[in-house]
Amino acid sequence: MKTMWAPWRIEYILADKDNRCIFCDAIDAQNDLTLFLGEVTMVMMNKFPYINGHLLAAPVRHVSTLDQLTKAEMGELLATVEQSVGILKTVMQPDGFNVGLNLGNVAGAGVEEHLHFHIVPRWFGDTNALTVFGEVRVIPEHIKTTYNNLKPYFNKIDLTTKN
Repeated sequence: MKTMWAPWRIEYILADKDNRCIFCDAIDAQNDLTLFLGEVTMVMMNKFPYINGHLLAAPVRHVSTLDQLTKAEMGELLATVEQSVGILKTVMQPDGFNVGLNLGNVAGAGVEEHLHFHIVPRWFGDTNALTVFGEVRVIPEHIKTTYNNLKPYFNKIDLTTKN
């Protein structure tokens, strides 16, 4: 049997499972994973990413379904996703993206009580034999490095309406 050490996972395993909302906590604490906090939307790094640059875009208001958003909130949330994709293109130069949301636990929502989009940059070759056969994900850049590279661009984010 082979052993792979993943010491970063212990924080998740030992974390208090008190059903606190990671998005509301990030808003309250302005933690070091929050890239953007506007009046209506926010963007944060995924603490347990599929690959480096995996972002989460959410409304600031604690809602769990699309029909709970106003049309204005929905528009601004999608604009936030668009801006996030643009920043990732500039900074990380991926070959493509997976962008989506999981509605409900059965659909894969890990935080189903607070609606959020996953924005996952993808590169040719980012899924390899280690991921497929070994069920091990290799993330080549430390999350703090990714954060530091992205943060200056999110500081300039502009959600003004385009005509």
